[in-house]
Amino acid sequence: MTPNHSTTLIEAWWPTQSGSFLKSALVVVGGSLLLALSAKVKVPIEPVPVTMQLFVVLALGLTMGMRLATATVLLYLAQGAAGLPVFTGTPEKGIGLVYMMGTTGGYLVGYLAAAALTGWFADRGFSRNPVFALAAAFLGVAIVYGLGLLWLGTLVGWDKPVLAWGLWPFLLPDAVKATLAGLIVPAAWALTHSKQR
Repeated sequence: MTPNHSTTLIEAWWPTQSGSFLKSALVVVGGSLLLALSAKVKVPIEPVPVTMQLFVVLALGLTMGMRLATATVLLYLAQGAAGLPVFTGTPEKGIGLVYMMGTTGGYLVGYLAAAALTGWFADRGFSRNPVFALAAAFLGVAIVYGLGLLWLGTLVGWDKPVLAWGLWPFLLPDAVKATLAGLIVPAAWALTHSKQR
Protein backbone atom coordinates (compact mmCIF):
# COMPACT_ATOMS: atom_id res chain seq x y z
CA MET A 1 0.00 0.00 0.00
CA THR A 2 1.32 3.44 -0.89
CA PRO A 3 -0.39 6.10 1.23
CA ASN A 4 -1.84 9.08 -0.60
CA HIS A 5 -1.33 12.68 0.54
CA SER A 6 -4.51 12.68 2.62
CA THR A 7 -3.30 9.73 4.69
CA THR A 8 -1.71 10.41 8.07
CA LEU A 9 1.36 8.61 9.31
CA ILE A 10 -0.65 6.72 11.92
CA GLU A 11 -2.91 5.42 9.14
CA ALA A 12 0.13 4.36 7.12
CA TRP A 13 1.47 2.46 10.12
CA TRP A 14 -1.86 0.96 11.15
CA PRO A 15 -4.19 0.91 8.13
CA THR A 16 -7.84 -0.03 8.40
CA GLN A 17 -10.53 -0.53 5.78
CA SER A 18 -12.94 2.09 7.05
CA GLY A 19 -11.40 3.75 10.10
CA SER A 20 -12.37 1.53 13.02
CA PHE A 21 -13.65 3.21 16.17
CA LEU A 22 -11.67 0.81 18.35
CA LYS A 23 -8.43 1.67 16.56
CA SER A 24 -9.11 5.39 16.89
CA ALA A 25 -9.95 4.99 20.58
CA LEU A 26 -6.75 3.07 21.24
CA VAL A 27 -4.67 5.67 19.41
CA VAL A 28 -6.30 8.54 21.31
CA VAL A 29 -5.95 6.87 24.73
CA GLY A 30 -2.34 5.91 23.99
CA GLY A 31 -1.55 9.44 22.85
CA SER A 32 -3.10 10.96 25.99
CA LEU A 33 -1.00 8.65 28.17
CA LEU A 34 2.12 9.64 26.25
CA LEU A 35 1.22 13.29 26.76
CA ALA A 36 0.75 12.72 30.50
CA LEU A 37 4.12 10.95 30.70
CA SER A 38 5.79 13.79 28.79
CA ALA A 39 4.51 16.26 31.41
CA LYS A 40 6.61 14.47 34.02
CA VAL A 41 9.85 14.55 31.98
CA LYS A 42 11.15 17.98 32.92
CA VAL A 43 14.14 20.24 33.39
CA PRO A 44 13.44 22.27 36.55
CA ILE A 45 13.64 25.98 35.72
CA GLU A 46 11.33 28.63 37.11
CA PRO A 47 8.53 29.66 36.94
CA VAL A 48 7.39 26.68 34.82
CA PRO A 49 9.59 23.63 34.22
CA VAL A 50 10.58 22.75 30.67
CA THR A 51 8.86 19.50 29.78
CA MET A 52 8.59 17.33 26.68
CA GLN A 53 4.86 18.08 26.31
CA LEU A 54 5.22 20.54 23.46
CA PHE A 55 7.31 18.07 21.47
CA VAL A 56 4.68 15.37 22.00
CA VAL A 57 1.80 17.72 21.08
CA LEU A 58 3.50 18.70 17.82
CA ALA A 59 4.50 15.12 17.00
CA LEU A 60 0.96 13.89 17.69
CA GLY A 61 -0.49 16.51 15.35
CA LEU A 62 2.00 15.75 12.58
CA THR A 63 1.52 12.00 13.01
CA MET A 64 -2.21 11.63 13.70
CA GLY A 65 -3.88 14.40 11.76
CA MET A 66 -6.33 16.96 13.07
CA ARG A 67 -9.19 14.73 14.20
CA LEU A 68 -7.20 12.22 16.28
CA ALA A 69 -4.67 14.73 17.61
CA THR A 70 -7.43 17.09 18.76
CA ALA A 71 -9.30 14.21 20.39
CA THR A 72 -6.08 13.10 22.11
CA VAL A 73 -5.38 16.50 23.66
CA LEU A 74 -9.05 16.90 24.61
CA LEU A 75 -8.92 13.55 26.42
CA TYR A 76 -5.71 14.61 28.17
CA LEU A 77 -7.32 17.87 29.31
CA ALA A 78 -10.42 15.96 30.45
CA GLN A 79 -8.22 13.63 32.49
CA GLY A 80 -6.63 16.65 34.15
CA ALA A 81 -9.98 18.37 34.73
CA ALA A 82 -11.23 15.18 36.41
CA GLY A 83 -8.41 15.45 38.93
CA LEU A 84 -5.91 12.94 37.58
CA PRO A 85 -2.31 14.13 38.15
CA VAL A 86 -1.44 14.32 34.45
CA PHE A 87 -0.12 17.90 34.32
CA THR A 88 3.35 19.17 35.15
CA GLY A 89 3.63 19.82 38.88
CA THR A 90 0.54 17.83 39.81
CA PRO A 91 -0.48 16.92 42.39
CA GLU A 92 2.04 19.13 44.26
CA LYS A 93 0.72 22.38 42.72
CA GLY A 94 -2.93 21.38 42.76
CA ILE A 95 -5.13 19.30 40.50
CA GLY A 96 -8.22 19.53 38.38
CA LEU A 97 -9.86 22.74 37.26
CA VAL A 98 -8.10 24.75 39.96
CA TYR A 99 -4.75 23.89 38.38
CA MET A 100 -6.07 24.46 34.86
CA MET A 101 -7.26 27.96 35.75
CA GLY A 102 -3.80 28.89 37.02
CA THR A 103 -0.90 30.55 35.21
CA THR A 104 -0.32 27.66 32.79
CA GLY A 105 -3.96 27.37 31.68
CA GLY A 106 -3.41 29.28 28.46
CA TYR A 107 -0.59 26.98 27.45
CA LEU A 108 -2.85 23.97 27.97
CA VAL A 109 -5.45 25.54 25.68
CA GLY A 110 -2.58 26.32 23.30
CA TYR A 111 -1.68 22.63 23.18
CA LEU A 112 -5.16 21.87 21.92
CA ALA A 113 -4.95 24.57 19.23
CA ALA A 114 -1.44 23.49 18.21
CA ALA A 115 -2.48 19.84 17.89
CA ALA A 116 -5.42 20.86 15.72
CA LEU A 117 -3.31 23.15 13.51
CA THR A 118 -0.39 20.78 12.99
CA GLY A 119 -2.88 17.97 12.45
CA TRP A 120 -4.66 20.03 9.80
CA PHE A 121 -1.36 20.44 7.98
CA ALA A 122 -0.61 16.72 8.35
CA ASP A 123 -3.99 15.85 6.80
CA ARG A 124 -2.84 17.78 3.73
CA GLY A 125 0.51 16.00 3.42
CA PHE A 126 2.72 18.66 5.04
CA SER A 127 4.23 16.19 7.48
CA ARG A 128 5.97 14.33 4.66
CA ASN A 129 8.30 17.20 3.80
CA PRO A 130 10.79 18.47 6.42
CA VAL A 131 10.46 22.11 5.36
CA PHE A 132 6.67 22.07 5.55
CA ALA A 133 6.65 19.98 8.72
CA LEU A 134 9.05 22.42 10.39
CA ALA A 135 6.86 25.35 9.34
CA ALA A 136 3.77 23.63 10.76
CA ALA A 137 5.60 22.81 14.02
CA PHE A 138 6.80 26.39 14.50
CA LEU A 139 3.30 27.72 13.78
CA GLY A 140 2.07 25.36 16.48
CA VAL A 141 4.64 26.78 18.91
CA ALA A 142 3.53 30.32 18.05
CA ILE A 143 -0.09 29.45 18.87
CA VAL A 144 0.89 27.92 22.21
CA TYR A 145 2.87 31.02 23.14
CA GLY A 146 0.16 33.39 21.92
CA LEU A 147 -2.58 31.79 23.99
CA GLY A 148 -0.30 31.07 26.93
CA LEU A 149 1.00 34.62 27.22
CA LEU A 150 -2.45 36.13 26.71
CA TRP A 151 -3.80 34.02 29.57
CA LEU A 152 -0.77 34.65 31.81
CA GLY A 153 -0.78 38.40 31.28
CA THR A 154 -4.53 38.65 31.86
CA LEU A 155 -4.24 36.58 35.05
CA VAL A 156 -1.22 38.22 36.70
CA GLY A 157 -1.40 41.67 35.11
CA TRP A 158 0.48 43.14 32.18
CA ASP A 159 2.55 45.28 34.55
CA LYS A 160 4.35 42.09 35.61
CA PRO A 161 7.31 40.62 33.66
CA VAL A 162 5.07 38.31 31.63
CA LEU A 163 7.60 37.69 28.86
CA ALA A 164 10.34 36.90 31.38
CA TRP A 165 8.05 34.40 33.10
CA GLY A 166 6.35 32.80 30.11
CA LEU A 167 8.48 33.27 27.00
CA TRP A 168 12.20 34.04 27.14
CA PRO A 169 13.36 31.06 29.24
CA PHE A 170 11.56 28.63 26.93
CA LEU A 171 12.32 29.93 23.44
CA LEU A 172 15.46 27.90 22.83
CA PRO A 173 14.20 24.60 24.34
CA ASP A 174 10.90 24.91 22.48
CA ALA A 175 12.68 25.71 19.22
CA VAL A 176 14.65 22.49 19.69
CA LYS A 177 11.42 20.53 20.35
CA ALA A 178 9.71 21.98 17.28
CA THR A 179 12.77 21.20 15.16
CA LEU A 180 12.86 17.62 16.42
CA ALA A 181 9.16 17.09 15.69
CA GLY A 182 9.49 18.71 12.28
CA LEU A 183 12.39 16.45 11.31
CA ILE A 184 11.47 13.15 12.98
CA VAL A 185 7.99 12.83 11.45
CA PRO A 186 9.15 13.30 7.81
CA ALA A 187 11.99 10.87 8.52
CA ALA A 188 9.41 8.36 9.76
CA TRP A 189 7.45 8.91 6.52
CA ALA A 190 10.60 8.26 4.47
CA LEU A 191 11.23 5.05 6.41
CA THR A 192 7.62 4.00 5.91
CA HIS A 193 7.88 4.54 2.15
CA SER A 194 11.15 2.62 1.93
CA LYS A 195 9.59 -0.37 3.73
CA GLN A 196 6.58 -0.34 1.41
CA ARG A 197 8.69 -0.61 -1.74
